Parts: sequence; C-alpha cells; structure tokens
Amino acid sequence: MNKKVELQDLGFKDYKDTWDYQEALFKAIVDTKIKNRREDANLETQNHFLFVEHPHVYTLGKSGDLSNLLLDEAQLQEKGASFYKINRGGDITYHGPGQIVGYPILDLENFFTDIHKYLRFLEEMIILTLEEYGLKAERSPGETGVWLDVGTPFARKICAMGVRASRWVTMHGFALNVNADLGYFDNIIPCGIRGKAVTSLNVELGVERVSESDVKEKLLHHFSNLFQAEFLVTK
Repeated sequence: MNKKVELQDLGFKDYKDTWDYQEALFKAIVDTKIKNRREDANLETQNHFLFVEHPHVYTLGKSGDLSNLLLDEAQLQEKGASFYKINRGGDITYHGPGQIVGYPILDLENFFTDIHKYLRFLEEMIILTLEEYGLKAERSPGETGVWLDVGTPFARKICAMGVRASRWVTMHGFALNVNADLGYFDNIIPCGIRGKAVTSLNVELGVERVSESDVKEKLLHHFSNLFQAEFLVTK
C-alpha cells in the first residue's frame, strides 16, 4: 500500500494539455493494476497531486447541461475563453487566473475504497484551509463543493469539485477561488445551480491579493493529514 504522493506544480498551463497529462498519469496507474491482476504481480501503484492555474476556460461534466453556458462560440472568443466537454462528474464550471486548481490522481486502494469519503475528504481539506483564514466554510446538502453562509440568502460557493474514478483511480478534482475574476462566472450557471453566488478568498478577506503559495501550503498540510499521505516533490 503506497501512501506516497508525487507533487507537481505545473504553474500556468493550458487546460487541454493538462487534461491530456492527467489522462496519461491515470492510464499508467490503471495499466499497472491490470498487469498486477493478470500476471499475479505485486507492482506498486503511484499517486499524483497536480497544482495548476489555467487560462480562462469553461468545462462541462459528462452529465452537464450545455444550456448552462451562456456564451456562444463568438462570445467565448471575445472573452478569450475556451470550452471543453469533459469526462468528470458535475455540471459546468470556470477555471482561470487567480484560481488554485488541484488534480489528485490517486489509487484509492492505497488509501480507502470509498468515493463518497474521498469527496468529503477533499471538501474537508478546503474547509480546514479556509478556517485558517478565519472563514467558516461548509458543505451544502446535495451540492458538492465548499460554500459560505449555507442556508441563508447569502450562500456563495468558493470551491467547485468534480471527479472521475475508474478501478478506484481518481482524476480531475477541485478549483478554489483565491484571487479569481468573478466576472467570468456571470457567463455560466455555475454547477447548474441557479440563484446562488460565487466568491473568492481575496473578496471575503477584503484584500487585493492572497498569497497563493501560502494557500497551497495549507491545502497540502491538510491533505496529508486527512489521507495520511507523504508528498514527494517532482519537477
């Protein structure tokens, strides 16, 4: 059981290029698991955690509704944004500068075989991180992700989540708004949920900019504790 996780910060990287890279890492883990079962081998499966920041992009999950994208192709070009229909769960979301995106590509058989628990642990990692900034973040019943002021007219989402899993191997992950341009969320019905706002950490703290490296450090600390994982930094 390998609880070591190879950590890579990809910096500012195109969404499609990152998706392709995720798929390659995902396939390598799945192929190792298939080989183990076919050949009665005992090969160790790897785990990965990618940090990345994307140029403006909208992504729609496999069960999402395209009508939740409020822009046509010409308007997307005008906004300097791209669009992809992808193979994660969830509906539509936005990624862009000032947002910390995390893609854990894990063999859950190294940790626990429970997708519900996996999602709750990702949410808990965000909740504990935001608590360090004095914010009371919560889950919203029936709505994956992390929210503020749940159950009030001022409920607003600060972190979106959507994952894919096959053979207990995960990909895709979370998007935490840290210094995000919230105007880009006006072009979609975020996660297909009408009538609820989206926010960013810098807005909540009333500051121009929050250190993204500090936020990443806190996220990794809580991930490591929750999953009992050890990070190995790779370039």
